[in-house]
Amino acid sequence: MLDILGEANAVTLIGFIGGLLLGLAARIGRFCTLGAIEDLLYSSDDRRMRMWGVAIGVAILGTHWAMSSGAMDPIEAAYLDRAWNPFATIIGGLLFGYGMALAGNCGYGALARLGGGDIRAFVIVGVLGLSAYFVMSGPLAPVRIFLFPIQEGAAQPQGFAALLRTGLNIPELATGLIIGTAILAFSIASPRMITSPDMIFWGVVVGGVIVSGWIGTYWVAQVGFGNEPVESHSFAAPIGDTIYYTMTASGNELSFSVGSVVGVVFGAFIGSIRKGHFRWEACDDPRELKRQMLGAAFMGGGAILAMGCSVGQGLAAFSVLSYSAPVAFISIMIGAAFGLRQLITGLHLAE
Repeated sequence: MLDILGEANAVTLIGFIGGLLLGLAARIGRFCTLGAIEDLLYSSDDRRMRMWGVAIGVAILGTHWAMSSGAMDPIEAAYLDRAWNPFATIIGGLLFGYGMALAGNCGYGALARLGGGDIRAFVIVGVLGLSAYFVMSGPLAPVRIFLFPIQEGAAQPQGFAALLRTGLNIPELATGLIIGTAILAFSIASPRMITSPDMIFWGVVVGGVIVSGWIGTYWVAQVGFGNEPVESHSFAAPIGDTIYYTMTASGNELSFSVGSVVGVVFGAFIGSIRKGHFRWEACDDPRELKRQMLGAAFMGGGAILAMGCSVGQGLAAFSVLSYSAPVAFISIMIGAAFGLRQLITGLHLAE
């Protein structure tokens, strides 16, 4: 396969197929971070939040099986290879969640809406990707490094499974099985959820996609001769990567990130056509556009500080039981809850 495609094209294809399924999950399965939080807080419906739980549980189980079988090396994951900075995670998560509420979507959700014909999402995606690069490697990078230094190459994996193995001699696979099964069982253990098999199905699909990213990129990294990073899906810096690639394609290579981002848009397009939801949409007024642009800027910078977005930290980092994952996830929820409350009460600081 690698002889025919090449390593860069192979990881791009892996990312594209996974992104395609994520796009379908968003448009057909209504898998959405902000939507789950809104339903939980204002509709007394926790099913979409339980979908996230199903996805997290499946991702943990699948990823730890992959680790134990040699299909993935945990130290290759960036979430475990860098010393955890809790302040960066909390501040970044709060910024991301707040920006998500202002923009009306996270990066993944904006890509899904873009695939459904929403031109507002095009603006959100563009601003998010640019602001992520602005903080990651642009003018604000020195400030970020000074305020929130992150040491790469940590002495031991920065995750709960490694901690329990070192402290209590509990195998990492056992930790993953226990935690993953507990989260999965709790997420399904609801009468309303049990009677919603489609939601369970799409939660399983999303969790499986996260696992496929780890396994696929690790396989290419091991079999190939290049230096392909081992990664799974996330939608902040990868959106910036995709924008950068579109400007430098003749002197640049495709990547897993680009495949993932493009895959979500295509999957969402197919899903919206399938559901009959595709339609062109634009902003109602300049104030809405300004609010969404500001929210996207917060999300881009926040995701870089937190080392991941709602999908990157909320699923990919969770799958390897990184220290940062639950803290980032809770911070994102708090930031989003504050932003939603601000919009509902009419206190629009963004305007």
